[in-house]
Amino acid sequence: MSAIDILVGIGWLDAQAVEHWRRGQIDCLEELVRANLQRISEAMRLFRSWATARGLFASPTAYVGRTPRRQALRFSRSGNPAIEVSYRTHWVSPELSEKKRERLAEKASRAPELVVVQPLDADWICHRCGGTGDLLMMETPGPACLRCVGLDDLAYLPAGDALFTRRAKAKSTRYAVVVRFSRTRRRYERQGLLVEPQALADAR
Repeated sequence: MSAIDILVGIGWLDAQAVEHWRRGQIDCLEELVRANLQRISEAMRLFRSWATARGLFASPTAYVGRTPRRQALRFSRSGNPAIEVSYRTHWVSPELSEKKRERLAEKASRAPELVVVQPLDADWICHRCGGTGDLLMMETPGPACLRCVGLDDLAYLPAGDALFTRRAKAKSTRYAVVVRFSRTRRRYERQGLLVEPQALADAR
């Protein structure tokens, strides 16, 4: 259980907005919470009291952006280290084995997959260089081309062969998921992967 789980669960935080924050499009998480700082602090205090009273284990967790820079994400407006640690701490059941707790901590701290968008509109403009292309990555100021974000050297692998995709992904030290918005289903759907060309050749 984490502070984000609690804030989403009580309706103060939207899960989709959290995704924008993970992509580095929002400066800090508290900007998205639908409550004032006093109420947020009270909720966090009650959450910690509940967790410690039940003997849950505190597990510090790394939160990094879903961007090529992998920057550390900020939770609070103030940036106070104690508040940041409070947000980053996950609480784990004591009934789990030590090995299971370690696996959960490793999974929670794992950097999220990079997401690249295959736009429906071909007339988009990169906010950095003014260029365009077939794929883009969303940043806070707007869309950015793959050259500007440092992913233009990756090769595109369309979805379809699950085994081949897993092999190429495992051999690539850098990769990104390619998605495209479906107007009929009103959601982003996976189209394939961007992987290193050598990983693609090795997988073949």
